[in-house]
Amino acid sequence: MTRAEYRWLLPSDLADDPPEAAATPQQSPVRDAGGPAARGARWRPGRRRTVRDWVVDTAAFAFAALLGVLAAEASRGMDNASAVVVADQVVAAAACCALWVRRRWPVQLTAVLSVVGIVAPGVGGALLVALFTAAVRVPFGRLAPLGLFAMACSIAQAVVRPDPSMGLLAGVIASAVLLLLVTGWGMLVRSRRQLVAALRERAARAEAEAELRAEQAQRAAREAIAREMHDVLAHRLTLLSVHAGALEFRPDAAPADVARAAGVIRDSAHDALEDLREIIGVLRAPGEGDADRPQPTLATLDELAAESRQAGMRVTLDNGVPDPSGVPAATGRAVYRVAQEGLTNARKHAPGAEVTVTVRGRPGDGLTVEVRNPAARDSAARMPGAGQGLIGLTERAVLAGGRLDHGPLPEGGFALRAWLPWPV
Repeated sequence: MTRAEYRWLLPSDLADDPPEAAATPQQSPVRDAGGPAARGARWRPGRRRTVRDWVVDTAAFAFAALLGVLAAEASRGMDNASAVVVADQVVAAAACCALWVRRRWPVQLTAVLSVVGIVAPGVGGALLVALFTAAVRVPFGRLAPLGLFAMACSIAQAVVRPDPSMGLLAGVIASAVLLLLVTGWGMLVRSRRQLVAALRERAARAEAEAELRAEQAQRAAREAIAREMHDVLAHRLTLLSVHAGALEFRPDAAPADVARAAGVIRDSAHDALEDLREIIGVLRAPGEGDADRPQPTLATLDELAAESRQAGMRVTLDNGVPDPSGVPAATGRAVYRVAQEGLTNARKHAPGAEVTVTVRGRPGDGLTVEVRNPAARDSAARMPGAGQGLIGLTERAVLAGGRLDHGPLPEGGFALRAWLPWPV
């Protein structure tokens, strides 16, 4: 049987889903100030009744009603007035009906029934059931004063409404023993449920940690394979360089030798590309496909501006490059990333401001992209930033042979400007 199939056999405290394995100790719902799992957090029992809870509630109601009927018969046998007997029956019936809400207010119901029980012995059964529920659902720090209060009220009941079949001392002892037994039983049930919940949480955490260790082992294996492929790729590139150097220093070689060397160079380059493709495939995360790795260029800058407008930004794109598809792919990607970071910064630090993205350039002169936005209208809406994006863009521009400048404008606002080479 799966857990969903035997869910109806569990109490509501254990039928709920276990906590996530990534939950922090302070967030774990199975911890309790008096439990062994942790101290300082509260264990929250479930509130949705299961089939088992309905059966238990019905049995508890029948038990309390039976004791109420016996108490009413005892009251009639003590020659009490008819009004007193009827009042005992009505109060006992009300106490039995109140047991259906004992899961939500166990402490309050136990306290009320303890007070009512002083003058109405018919609520004794309902009081025992309510006290048991309180012992199951509240920690010992709250249960101890409640138990002492219920015991004091039982002593008062033995004085106010004594049982003629036993003496005062015997009645007090009997009431105290019953209350202690019920309280101890409830505490035992609570401890067992806490233990089961803690074991379930530990199992969930162990399963999550096992998955994490499996992913780490897979990543380590992939990196080892990639290192081996890197050595093979380095060998192929070295072979390619040697043959290319031979052609450079032997321009007067026979045509057959030149053709043979060119074939070796072609084959080595092809094999090197295949090895590089395999390295990238090995290092790629599992399940990642080509659709998950978009390679934006300058031609996709319009889509970036459209996405920003859909997000609520006011973006003006001024692309002065006649043929964006003619820009080298690496340069186009760098321009795209600069514009993307500039729009992200404007959205974070100047929400609501109009952003202008300007792209200019031609072959030989390089490519310039500038993202400019005025100061934020509402300074309280700005989000703090760590500047990591600008550091990464600066490194990208330097590696591409260009430069990146950024800073506040004299009239307010912020500007991000990058120049990238565009060879003829």
